[in-house]
Amino acid sequence: MPGLNFINSFDNLLRISFLLATMKNILIFILFLLPFSNINAQSKHVVLVSIDGFRPEFYLNEGWSTPNLKMLMNKGVYSKGVNSVFPSVTYPSHTTLVTGAYPKNHGILYNAQRDSPSGHWYFEEELITTETLWDAAKKAGLKTGAVMWPVTVGAPIDYNFPVRRADNDETLDQLSVTTPVVTPLTLISDLKKAGIISGDKIQFLDKIDETTGNMSSYILKKYKPNLLAIHFLGADHAQHASGRDSKEAHHEVELIDLEIGKLLKTLSEIGIADSTTLIITGDHGFVDNSKSLSPNVWLSKMGVLTDNKNWQAKFAATGGSAFLYLKDKSLGNKILIMLENLPAEERKLFRIINREQMDKVGADPEAFLALTMNEGIVSNGAYKGMAVNEKKPGGAHGHFPDFSQIQTGFIASGAGIGPHDEIKNMGIKDVAPIISRLLSLNFVSIDGVLPPHILKP
Repeated sequence: MPGLNFINSFDNLLRISFLLATMKNILIFILFLLPFSNINAQSKHVVLVSIDGFRPEFYLNEGWSTPNLKMLMNKGVYSKGVNSVFPSVTYPSHTTLVTGAYPKNHGILYNAQRDSPSGHWYFEEELITTETLWDAAKKAGLKTGAVMWPVTVGAPIDYNFPVRRADNDETLDQLSVTTPVVTPLTLISDLKKAGIISGDKIQFLDKIDETTGNMSSYILKKYKPNLLAIHFLGADHAQHASGRDSKEAHHEVELIDLEIGKLLKTLSEIGIADSTTLIITGDHGFVDNSKSLSPNVWLSKMGVLTDNKNWQAKFAATGGSAFLYLKDKSLGNKILIMLENLPAEERKLFRIINREQMDKVGADPEAFLALTMNEGIVSNGAYKGMAVNEKKPGGAHGHFPDFSQIQTGFIASGAGIGPHDEIKNMGIKDVAPIISRLLSLNFVSIDGVLPPHILKP
């Protein structure tokens, strides 16, 4: 019937119009999402490995047994020395790695909070005052993971086993302290079921890096995150205890190299090796020492420091450096004159870092000046006794980052990385821009820049 044919045709027309409108809305939605996706990314997965106390010699010198590091260096790009931040210590450095900002801009100025009566460290991500790679990845809808990465408690990381310790307790291996801040909470039970962790202890040195590697492989296999950050601790502890080139340091570095080899194997087994970029870097180098310097002893003799609670001027010691803080601003020049006129045997132990020098590397803006220790010297906060004392030989960091021993290393290999080349004039602040470009994140680095020749054109 003609009328029925007309009705059917009209009905079909309505259906087609509805379908076209639906397709248009879907297309608009897809176009809206494109800026927030990594569809144009040079890499689908980035594994960022930080070796605490990582030095370029570990992969440049034949004396270090690191076949995996050397293989990755020869396949990718590398640096012979990467500048740290000031102070060149773990928590500010690791925050710079994932923000591309200096400490004054990201807010993590030291390992521990200077004015905290409980000695509370900078554990919580909410203390970071600028955007992190985690934030940018979250906005892009990417999956993220982190294992033992500093300043990540409460971070927007999908699979996160952060560093956390009890206040006034140097023990890092207390699962009872860490468990409440692991995300998701089921990750702990999953790791226990897999036999990776047990009881309340993760043993230090040999076991801590093995456990870190095993946790990282587990997260890779089960979740395949787009960004996974891993922090190996053992090399730092060995160099602190025994020095830069001790047999203990060699042992720990060899163990970490083995763990990197296991990570490479995992990437191949789960079929994402060709779409993954592996970046290996660190936070600082190391300087050997056999004497300690207590600059607060000089302030005590001046009568401007009575004890840790009663002071008008005070040095905050942080290993290879000490930062001067003033309640009475008029004391600054008097203390500077005192420092310059110390006996020669004391004056030769340090360099004075002025405010202009500190500003160039984004150090704490509240400090009046800083002292950076010369080789063989480490600072401490004592204000009684002798200013200079002998100590058990060991290693330290925290120094002003302008000499080779305190530099860290850098290797990048895999998806999106350019041909074998040496990257010069690089800082740890430049790592975040590299990762941002690889994953096509909408991320702006305050201080870092993308080094030339590092990525494929």
